[in-house]
Amino acid sequence: MFINHEDFTPDVVDFAATAEDAAREMAPLFPLDRAVAVNPFHGQSDVPIALVAARLERAAGLRIFPDRAHHAQRVARGSITEADIERAIAETAPEAGLTPSAVRAALDDARPAPVATPTVADLAAAATGRDWPGIVTERIGAWAQSFFDRGQALWGRAPRPSAWADWRDWATHDLTPEILGCSGFAELVSQTDRNPWRALGEACKALGIDAATAPAVFRRLLWDLGGWSGHARHLSWEAELSGDSDTTLCELLVIRLVWEQALYAHLGTAVAERWGEACQRHRQPVTPGTDDLIDAILLRAAEVASGRRLDGLLADDTTVDAASEVSAQLVFCIDVRSERFRRVLEEAAPDIRTHGVAGFFGLTLKHRPAASNESDSHAPVLLKPEHDSREVRADEALRRIRGRAARAVSRFSRAAVSSFAFVEAAGPLRIGKLFTESTEPLPPEEAHGPAPKLAFAATAPEAADAAEAALRTMGLTQDFAPMVVFVGHEAHVKNDAQAGLLQCGACGGHSGATNARALAQLLNETPVRKSLVARGIEIPAETVFRAAVHDTAADRVTIFNKDYFGERYRPSVKQLEVSLARAGDAVRTERARALPGQPDPEDLLRRGMDWAQTRVEWGLAGCSWFVAAPRSATIGRNLGGKAFLHDYDAAQDPDGSWLAQILGGPVCVAAWINLQYYGATVTPQAFGSGNKLLHNVAGGFGILEGTSGALRGGPSVQSTILGDRAIHEPVRLSVRIAAPAATLEAALEKSPAIKGMQKAGWIDLRPIQALAVAARTKADLGAH
Repeated sequence: MFINHEDFTPDVVDFAATAEDAAREMAPLFPLDRAVAVNPFHGQSDVPIALVAARLERAAGLRIFPDRAHHAQRVARGSITEADIERAIAETAPEAGLTPSAVRAALDDARPAPVATPTVADLAAAATGRDWPGIVTERIGAWAQSFFDRGQALWGRAPRPSAWADWRDWATHDLTPEILGCSGFAELVSQTDRNPWRALGEACKALGIDAATAPAVFRRLLWDLGGWSGHARHLSWEAELSGDSDTTLCELLVIRLVWEQALYAHLGTAVAERWGEACQRHRQPVTPGTDDLIDAILLRAAEVASGRRLDGLLADDTTVDAASEVSAQLVFCIDVRSERFRRVLEEAAPDIRTHGVAGFFGLTLKHRPAASNESDSHAPVLLKPEHDSREVRADEALRRIRGRAARAVSRFSRAAVSSFAFVEAAGPLRIGKLFTESTEPLPPEEAHGPAPKLAFAATAPEAADAAEAALRTMGLTQDFAPMVVFVGHEAHVKNDAQAGLLQCGACGGHSGATNARALAQLLNETPVRKSLVARGIEIPAETVFRAAVHDTAADRVTIFNKDYFGERYRPSVKQLEVSLARAGDAVRTERARALPGQPDPEDLLRRGMDWAQTRVEWGLAGCSWFVAAPRSATIGRNLGGKAFLHDYDAAQDPDGSWLAQILGGPVCVAAWINLQYYGATVTPQAFGSGNKLLHNVAGGFGILEGTSGALRGGPSVQSTILGDRAIHEPVRLSVRIAAPAATLEAALEKSPAIKGMQKAGWIDLRPIQALAVAARTKADLGAH
C-alpha cells in the first residue's frame, strides 16, 4: 500500500486500496517515442472474456466482441463448423445449457448497444441539456496536456510535485466550469483537502459512495478518463519496473471524482434520485448474461477454426529440399512481417537458413544516441535493460550545436507571432528539404551512424555473460554457418505520429538495428569467443557475425559494414545481397495485392516517404498464431504473414527453462500485440486511435483525435479497417509449442501470467502433436 495507515481513517484507507485495485485493471499507454502494443484488457486477463465484457458494458458502455454478422458470414461459408461451435460451448460455458442450434439462431439477433451506468456528469447533462461529460473531458484534457507536457508547449509552466496538487491549483483559477453553469466549482475545489486520499474520502462521502459501491464507481470513472488513464498507468508501470511506485493514476481518479462532487453539489435534487439508482446498480454484482456467453462462444468457435487451420498447415507432410551446406544463417525477429520474408528467402536460396527470435536478440540495451543526454530502452517493455550502450561520433560537439540551433529555429517557427514571418521568409528555402524527405530515405549506414559501443570491454566478464545469454536465448549454440546475420527491423515512414507502432516492439518501439549491431560486434571479438568456449559454445574461426536491418515499409534488407571483413567475404556478401533483393521483390509483390488499389510493387520502395500516405503498410494486422518449434516445422508452409515464428528445440531444453523464457517474454508480447489489434478492430472507439487524418500530437507523448479531449491509443482506423472490411481477423492468439506436454506444463508453472491467460481463455496454448518435424526435410535443416 502506498499510504501510511496511521495517518488516515479506516474508510480512507479502504477507499485508497479500492482505487489502487481499480487502477491496476487499466492498461498502460506508452508515449509515442516508445510506442508499443499493449493488451487493452491487461489487468483483467485472468478472468474469462464474458465477465470482462459484462464489466465493460456497465463501466464504459463498450462491447468487446465482434458483430454477430461477422460470425454469421463465416458460419455460412463453412469456415466455422458445427464441431467448432460444440467445442466452443464445452470450453466456454458448459453449464449454461446452450446448444449449437441456440447459438446459431442467435446469429440473426442484433444486440442493442450497451449503456454504461450513468455518472453524475451524465445525469447533469440530462437535467440541464448541457454536455457536461464533454465539458469534463475537455477541461481535464486541457489541464493534462499541460501537466504531462514533455517540451512541446512553447510556454511551459513549472508543475507541482503531484497531479492532484497541480490540478487543484489549476482548477481553482479555471473559470470555464462556472461560466458554463457549474457555480461554486472553483470554491469547492479550493476547499478540498490538499492530500488526495483525504480528498477521495471527502468526495465519496459527499456522493454517498460506500465500500460496496466504490469498486464499480471507480472503474466507471477511470474508463471515462480514456487514454489519460492509460498514460498515468504507464507511469506506474515504469515505476514498478524500478521497484518504486507512482500514484498519478489514483490522483487522476480523485480529480474526476471531485468533478462529480462539484456537479452533484451544484444540481442537488435535480440528480439525487437518479444518482441513487445508479449507485444501486453499481452495488449489484457483475455477471455475464446469456448474450455475453453466446458472444464468447462464437468468438471461441472462430478461434477453434483459426487454430484448426494452423494445425492443418503444421501437419502438412510437404518436404523441402535442403542444401547440403549452409552458406548463411539469418536471424530475424519473430514479427509476423518477417514470416513472409523468411519464407520467400528460403525458397529463393535453399543454402540460407533463417531463424526467429525476439527482435532484441537477447541483448537488452539502454542506448544513448549521439549528441543526446537521454537514453532509450531497446528492450521489451516487460524487461528492464541490463546493458548500457552509446553512439560515438567524432563530430559530437558539432551535432549538439546543430541540435540546439534546430530547436531554436523550430520554436521560432511555431511561436504565436514569429511563425507568420518565418513562413514568409524561410518557406521557399524549405522546398529542397521537403523534396528530399519525400523521395528516398537515407541509406541505413547514414541513418544509423556507427555501430553502438557497449559500456563494457570485450575482456570483461560482462561481455561473455551477455554473449552467452544472447546465444542461449536464441538457441544458437552450435552448427554455426560461415556467416551469421542478425536482422533487426524498422519501418521508414514520414508524417506519422504513431510510427513507433510499426517499429520493433521487442526493442521498445525502436529499430532493432541497434541491438543487432551491438550483438554482432560483440560476437566478433576474439576475447569473447575464447570465453564462450569455456562455457560450452565454440564458434568456428571462419564464422563471422554481421548485422542487417529489414525495412518493413519497403521490404528491403540492408547489410551493415559490408566491407568490414575484407575481400575474403565479399563474394558471399554479394550473393546474399542478390538473394535478399529477390526475396524483397517477391514479398512486395505479395504484399501489394493486399494494399488499397493494389499498387505497383516497386511503389512500395517509396511508399513510406509519402507524407500523404495513411496506409504505408498493415503493420501486424492479421497476427493470429504463434509457433515455437524448429524451423523444420514451418519451412515451406505459407502462413500468410499471420504467424509469430520462434525457434525452439525441446531436445536442447530438458528442464523447460528456455521454454519458460519464451512463454514469459515473446508469447506474452505476441498476445499483447494480438489483443491490441483485436480491441482496435472490435471496439475502435475505445481501443483504437481513430482517424489518422485528425491526429494531433499532445504534449510530445500522445495522440488526440482533434484538438482536445481524451488521449487516444492503439492502431488507427487506417491500420485495421478498409472500407467496411476488417483487415485484422478478430480472434485471440493460438499458440503451438513443439514440446512434450510435461515440458510445456513445467514451463507454464514458471510463467504465471501466461498460465493465467491460458486458464481464462485469452490464449489457446497447445503442444504440437507431431514432434518428428525434422523428418519433413530431405536433409537436416540444422546441419551444414
